[in-house]
Amino acid sequence: MTTSPNPKNPTNPISDSPIETDGVVHVAAPSGRDEVMDAGTFTRIPEPRNTNRLPLGDGTWHQVSPKYVVVQFISGALFLALVVVAGLVLWFGFEQEWVWIPGAVAVVITLVSLIVLPRQARSIGFQLRTDDLVFRRGILWQRMVAVPYGRMQLVDITHGPLDRGFGIAQLKLVTAAAATGVTIPGLSQAAAERLRDTLIDVAETRRTGL
Repeated sequence: MTTSPNPKNPTNPISDSPIETDGVVHVAAPSGRDEVMDAGTFTRIPEPRNTNRLPLGDGTWHQVSPKYVVVQFISGALFLALVVVAGLVLWFGFEQEWVWIPGAVAVVITLVSLIVLPRQARSIGFQLRTDDLVFRRGILWQRMVAVPYGRMQLVDITHGPLDRGFGIAQLKLVTAAAATGVTIPGLSQAAAERLRDTLIDVAETRRTGL
């Protein structure tokens, strides 16, 4: 990606070189941040065919790691196994035949969720702009939210045992308004740490007093 410094934007939140195009901050390759943020991630965000969809717009979108899909598949498989075991115990041990009705519903919902999971994971993306972070996800039910840097109150990284095993984490942004809070899943640990440090640094310069 070829970019050029913009003298009108002296503070780029994610790069040593101040670069801005149409109000969207682009990560400069010489700083190495593109390599960290985009290493081993999906490369294209699928969009619904409907013309009334939320447009992606211009700028650089960063996506999540395919390992996120693997972790979710394993979690789903473990949940299905737990449902089956619980159903067998209640059926054979306590002769509770009704247990298969909610069990079947849980199995169907989980299987449908796992089927659409890969496409849902590809729809997750975030964009670092001059004044805010834009997060989007969803194919049928789309969500796009902009989190102003100056409104961030907490940037938190969490990862469970499976996440650690596959080297991924999720980053949570907490603001004063709960509706604008964002959780970005499936980031590599290096990308999550880099993004956390970047957001903390830029939030200090954009603090709005809240």
